[in-house]
Formats: sequence, C-alpha cells, structure tokens
Amino acid sequence: MMPTNTLETAPVSRNGSQLGLSPEQILSAVSDELRATEFIDMHTHLFKPSLGSLGLWGIDELITYHYLEAELFRSNPITPDQYWSLSKQQQADVIWQTLFVENAPVSEATRGVVAVLSAFGLPTASKDLTEARKFFASQKLEEHIENVFRLAGISEAVMTNDPLDPAEAPLWKDSAPHNQFHGVLRIDRILNKWADHWQAVKAAGYEVEQQLSAKTLAEVRRFLTDWCHLMKPVYMACSLPDTFAYPEESVRATMLKEAVLPVCRQFDIPMSLMIGVRYQVNPAIKLAGDGVGKSDLRALENLCREFPDNRFLTSLLSRENQHELCVYARKFANLMPFGCWWFLNNPSIVEEMTRERIEMLGMSFIPQHSDARVLEQVIYKWRNTRRTLAPILAKTYATLAEDGRAVTREDIHQDIQRLFRGNFESFCRIKT
Repeated sequence: MMPTNTLETAPVSRNGSQLGLSPEQILSAVSDELRATEFIDMHTHLFKPSLGSLGLWGIDELITYHYLEAELFRSNPITPDQYWSLSKQQQADVIWQTLFVENAPVSEATRGVVAVLSAFGLPTASKDLTEARKFFASQKLEEHIENVFRLAGISEAVMTNDPLDPAEAPLWKDSAPHNQFHGVLRIDRILNKWADHWQAVKAAGYEVEQQLSAKTLAEVRRFLTDWCHLMKPVYMACSLPDTFAYPEESVRATMLKEAVLPVCRQFDIPMSLMIGVRYQVNPAIKLAGDGVGKSDLRALENLCREFPDNRFLTSLLSRENQHELCVYARKFANLMPFGCWWFLNNPSIVEEMTRERIEMLGMSFIPQHSDARVLEQVIYKWRNTRRTLAPILAKTYATLAEDGRAVTREDIHQDIQRLFRGNFESFCRIKT
C-alpha cells in the first residue's frame, strides 16, 4: 500500500493525456491527504506555555465548556445561580452525570468530549470522572501539548491575545517565543468598549482620553504599534455585533479607520472581523448566554472598497449571511472568508457552507478553524473537520472528472495544502 505522503502518478493514455483517478481512488486519496496534512489552526483561544495559567486544559475544563453548560440547563433543573455557586469539579460532575450518564452524549459538543477521552484511551462511559482526572493530573504541559497537536493533526495554533486583559498583559514582557503558537492582537475592548477601557490604556503610559481627539488617536496607534513589536501578531482581530456598520458616526468606526487599519497597513497584517454576535441575550448563563443575529454586510463591502491596501479575514456567525459573504469574496481579493464559527460548527452546516464556498470561490478560502478554548478540543474539532470534508472534496473532484478533467493525486495534495495551510500563510504573509 502506498504511503500517505507519497504523490500518486495518474495513468497516462497513448496520446499522453492523464486518465486520472477513479471515484473510489479519489475518495481514498482525499482521505489519505487529509490525514497526512498537518493543518494550521488559524483561530483559537489557546495559549503558549509561557503565558502561564491562562491556558485551559484537562477534563474539568472540557466538561465545563460553555457549550455544555448551555445544554445542562436544558436537561437539569439546576438554576444558573446554583450552578455558579459550585466548584469547578462539582460543576463538571453535574454536567457529566446529566449529559453523559443520564443521557446519551449525541450533541456535537458532548460527542466531542467522548472523542477526546477515546483518543487518550480513557473510558467513555464511566459513572464518574475519577480515572480521567488522574490521567490529566499526571501530564506535563509541554509534552501534553505536543501529544495533543499530534493527535489533532495540527502543526501550529494561532492564539487570541488581549493587551488590555490585566491577567495577560504583564506576562508578555517575559514571554518566550514558541514555534507552535502565533500571537494575535485582539482589540475588542478598544473597538467595542472604549468608554470602559480607555483609562487602562492611559494607565499603561499613553496620553489618551475618552474623546477621540487627534492626540488620542495618535496614542492609540502608538499603543497598537508597541504591542505589535512585542507580540509579533499574525493579524489583529475583533468580534463584532450583528449591528456592526461602516461608515457610521461612532467611536468604533473612527477608531477602526484612524487607528487600527493604519497600524495593520504599517505591519502588513490583516484585520480579522468576526461579525454577528448578539451579546448576552441570557446573561444569567454567562459565556453560554450569547446569541446570533444576521448582519448587514454592506459594512464589509465598504471596508474592502475604501481600504484596498488592507486585508480582511472574515467569519460570520449567521448562517443566513454565508452566501452573501461568498459574493463579496468574489468581488474583493482583499477579503478572505474563514471557518464555520461557533453555532455554525456542526457537520450539517459545515457541509452546506463548504460546498457553497467551493462552488463560488474554488479553493480560495480557509475552510475551518477550531475556535478551541480548551487545549484538548482541537482533537475532536479537527477529527470532525477531516471526516466531514472528505466526502465533500471527493464529490467535488468526482464531478470534475465526470465533466472531462482528470483528477490526480497531485491535484488533491496541492489543494488540501492550500486550504489548510497555504491560504492562511499567503494571506497573512507568513514566511515558511
């Protein structure tokens, strides 16, 4: 049997044209290449080890992930106030008992935990978490990260780093580089909540005020510039509400135009816009309480047109916005759609979105990111991606072959490398 990392030469007819792979060979080749390719996880909430305890990992963090907390309140009479009064381990025990013992874990989030336990050879139907807790307590973080990345089939992860997070910012001065983690300058507090956070920027030594004077904007640019030098981010990023508009008379629009995008141009990095969140529709359940709304994408159109020298990574939370995003990506080369974010990261929707993107954009997009908040989540999230995308890509190539263009193993290899590595590296201009 041919090794998975060896390109297969297509049969050649007497006139020298390639006959290509059969449909069965196509599916096999796609599956092999997806397994063999180390992906770049271009958006996570993970942290490199030198950022200390910010990084979440282990069974109790997996079980108390906010996706599962939302499910808990649908299946257990416990109130949010009662739940938040419990310790982390007690919370995990309640969720495990409710969602994994009393019910079959068939949802995407619960099934993901099962996949993680299985990947480590741990029991998936235990009555309690004793064995799993012993296993994770025995792990050394650096070695555990390497093992998790190997099981997930990723070579690198892109972090989310907030310079106004009082727990994170001080750690960067002594933070050691790590070849498996890239930084991202997250600026939600600057763009979305300047009135609440401008004093933190001032306290850090920058002469800013709440009102956006020319001097304040210049100082915000200096703040972002200093953090770019320190963090070396591969892009800047912000989550935005479904009401996001540009242009408009607002602090956010002014800050974006006069401070953020100029610094992105200065450092030649994209701006990542993650649009469509309706914050805290149910504040009682905290992180689990955010919702989704359909956005007016004329804001994205206006940004791409007004700032042709900026590049925009974009992920939209509403399913209803996905076709429009593809249309805009056809019109603006400085727009890169990426991932199936948050509520969209379910196989049925991933399939629909990925087929639509291939049909409209070819292979010029980034299919997925994990959005992982807990280290081990990358295992099941990328397993799901490979499993879901294999038949989609195979069907795409089989249809191409039916229409008269032979498909080779090299075609498949190049496309999968492009989708899961090359498009990100090229758009962010990362030197390999």
